[in-house]
Amino acid sequence: MATAVNGPASYFPSIEKKYGRPIAEWKELIRTSPLTKHLELVSWLKSEHGLGHGHANALVAHTLAEKADE
Repeated sequence: MATAVNGPASYFPSIEKKYGRPIAEWKELIRTSPLTKHLELVSWLKSEHGLGHGHANALVAHTLAEKADE
């Protein structure tokens, strides 16, 4: 029985399908951006890469949470 994915990661399959890039690539873009604040990164993904708000927010939230765990 497969475990359901919750939270920001639940958006990942649709992000990869819609935008044609693997999640690892999106996360690398976020990590290497000079921006550091959540909403700045969300706005950047929306304006520069054409992501929708929900998808951008999910990527940023998940990536920043990983960084906080380091």
